[in-house]
Amino acid sequence: MNQVKKYTSTVALLATLLIAGLGYGVGVHAQQPEMTFFITSAGPGDGANLRGLEGADAHCGKLAAAAGSKLTNWRAYLSVNAKVDRSSGKPKVIPGVNARDRVGSGPWHNARGLLIARDVNELHSGNNPINKETGLDERGNTVNARGDKPNRHDILTGSDPNGFYSTAGGDTTCGGWTSNGQGSAIVGHHDRAGLSLDWHMLSWNSAHGTVGCSQADLRKTGGDGLFYCFHEQ
Repeated sequence: MNQVKKYTSTVALLATLLIAGLGYGVGVHAQQPEMTFFITSAGPGDGANLRGLEGADAHCGKLAAAAGSKLTNWRAYLSVNAKVDRSSGKPKVIPGVNARDRVGSGPWHNARGLLIARDVNELHSGNNPINKETGLDERGNTVNARGDKPNRHDILTGSDPNGFYSTAGGDTTCGGWTSNGQGSAIVGHHDRAGLSLDWHMLSWNSAHGTVGCSQADLRKTGGDGLFYCFHEQ
């Protein structure tokens, strides 16, 4: 009888350990991916003057850290037009910068662990799920969209639909993100909503240009100086 009890106890113990082990394994595999993508909850507050790309990157890092992220190497999804420097008397072409080249290789997840894109090509395809429900800020909050007050769905990018700087002519990045006055910048609609069903108006990264570069100008068409941030992996 004692042998039977001993055997039964051993089997029960092994079963308990097995269940505990399985539970631990499930917990490990269910761990939410780290946030590697977000929309800024606020811009620096000076219109499209982000202090250039370095200032925009620093703003991404500051917001991420304040939200509890331990990751570094945050990059703003922003393009900069190519331009000709004539300051030395001899014209010199300064190459443009493409937003898609700044954000690393992916994959990227939002603050709730949802996969936004596996790589740069998927990010710029029709398969990325960025919209009002998934285009979250660094704390996992939704960003005001068309129909909300105030509307903040204009997200600064300076980019064409493929993530390249515009070659259509003229400044589309508010002086390389240093102007808070005259100029214009291309914006996308994070909620994929617009005044028409034209696919440009529904684009997450290339919907239309702003009427100017000041904070007030950005707000006129439904923006607030927000931009996308990606962890460069």
